[in-house]
Amino acid sequence: MLEALQGGDFFSRSRSLFKPKIPPLLKDLSQLESINSDPTDCVGYEEDIRNLFPKTFGQPKVYFARGASRPIKPLKVGVVLSGGQAPGGHNVIAGLFDALRELSFKSELMGFLGGASGVINHLTMKITEECLIPYRNTGGFDLLGSGRAKIETEKQLECSLKVCNSHGLDGLVIIGGDDSNTNAAVLAEFFLNHNCKTKVVGVPKTIDGDLKNEWIETSFGFDTACKIYSEMIGNICRDALSAKKYTHFIKLMGRSASHVALECALQTHPNLTLLGEEVAYHRKSLKEVVQEISEVIIDRAEVGKNYGVIVIPEGLIEFLPEGSITGEMLSDLSIEQDPHGNLPVSQIPTETFLINLVKKNLKARGFQGQFSPVAHFLGYEGRCGYPSYFDATYSYLLGRSAALLIHQGLTGYMSVASHLTQSVENWEVSGLPITSLLTMEERKGKIKPVIKKALVDLKGKPFQFFASHRQQWEIEDHYRYPGPIQFEGAKEVVEEITYTLRLEHSKNKALATPLN
Repeated sequence: MLEALQGGDFFSRSRSLFKPKIPPLLKDLSQLESINSDPTDCVGYEEDIRNLFPKTFGQPKVYFARGASRPIKPLKVGVVLSGGQAPGGHNVIAGLFDALRELSFKSELMGFLGGASGVINHLTMKITEECLIPYRNTGGFDLLGSGRAKIETEKQLECSLKVCNSHGLDGLVIIGGDDSNTNAAVLAEFFLNHNCKTKVVGVPKTIDGDLKNEWIETSFGFDTACKIYSEMIGNICRDALSAKKYTHFIKLMGRSASHVALECALQTHPNLTLLGEEVAYHRKSLKEVVQEISEVIIDRAEVGKNYGVIVIPEGLIEFLPEGSITGEMLSDLSIEQDPHGNLPVSQIPTETFLINLVKKNLKARGFQGQFSPVAHFLGYEGRCGYPSYFDATYSYLLGRSAALLIHQGLTGYMSVASHLTQSVENWEVSGLPITSLLTMEERKGKIKPVIKKALVDLKGKPFQFFASHRQQWEIEDHYRYPGPIQFEGAKEVVEEITYTLRLEHSKNKALATPLN
């Protein structure tokens, strides 16, 4: 007991001892060789992307197969955590470290501190087995720290080149989201143009779930964050049903895309879940959104239910038609337009904003029922939790795969894994050219190469299942209570994956049983 109070942590120690499973093929990396698939193109603006990335455009997707053993030279690799935190980041580093040491015990791993600015400003630390021990299977990015800096100006690129050359790095692994992996593609091209031997590999990270496509089944962190939020939403649902007097407005982190809100809705069955993509598709105005919320509240009140749970995605405001929000609507929140007449949507506390508008709408409609709203924002709570079994295993595997890509001399690739709905023994890793994910978009007034964000697909199975059940959830108290993430116990509970992933890869169109 005294040891625990003085800093010893029995749970942390038990998690540090967890050893993620790996597919049989990846148990002896020295005997693996890369096999090229067909050349790739890109998502859009092929001519522009080809001109910007002449050396890396069109590279093939690569797979791995067992081949003959061959002499292996020690590798020196750098790693950087970029952007917002996501559960599993430390396990990517652990997987990378273990794989490098398995290939050669003389291999070295160096961490850049504070995100991309650590690469630019030459801020480093040597990663050893001893320093990794307390971070294995833990949340957070605190081993190295992170940041929002980008490597994009000529000076920043030159500084990065100089730093990597000065350390003689064979590889640089960038763990990040769509912007960070776009940076990885830019760096890979720049290094090749300057005869730098450093190979650049990206790893897909984001709790938002918007970095995925036919090759990237999910980003690490999404599974854990959604399970953490779903536990809390389930608790709030239970409280609403117990007290029977509060209407909870819960805003969920997730930037522009509504994947987190959709997954949590599938997990918990709130009475109403708004999705930005659906609002945009139907071109719903803010007034119509407020009407929709008000009608659910009124309908529930008519059957004696003056309580409920409403889930709102963080990026909802961005999907509303231009002109939907007026300065008058924001007056109660003390938010003003800028000198150019623009509304600072990022500063709008959406949940409180909607509560105020719903109150006014209900009053105008002569609502006689009870409306006691409570606002919540679930965001930072989900970014640094202990990674779930899925995320701990998946991120560790992505780290091992990144080491393998560098060992094979590949650059401008992203480490990916497939067959994630199956048991770990059947997972397959591969390398995906980052240029194959690129298109051109306007960012901050400039047309730039970017990885296109994946929004909720309104024709996809997760949304279709949600849409077919939500009307029942509006009036009935059909709440689900997922409870906390389980690390030990029944396999079907510990190794459970998100409903989003399960539905997207299910051959059963209904797939109703798991959600009842």
